[in-house]
Amino acid sequence: MEISLSSKKISTRIAVKGIYENGIVRLDRRIKAKRSMKVIVTFLDEETQDDSKRLTTKDFSFSKSREDSKRYKGSLSDSVIEDRKEDL
Repeated sequence: MEISLSSKKISTRIAVKGIYENGIVRLDRRIKAKRSMKVIVTFLDEETQDDSKRLTTKDFSFSKSREDSKRYKGSLSDSVIEDRKEDL
């Protein structure tokens, strides 16, 4: 879709996921278009992710963090730096 505003064209882009299999692209949803449209097809590497290791908001608690930090007597900055060094 193009909109003309003071002689400038603005293009609207629509992103749709899908699957390419045996020479055919199957989109996850139908697109309503009144005319033919140009498309760009990008092939992505298959993403594999172990959801059991993925963090969620349930893994964090502000109140628990505040309680834990009350008992901590060292430098929080030094602890973060040490943690990050261990991860390298």
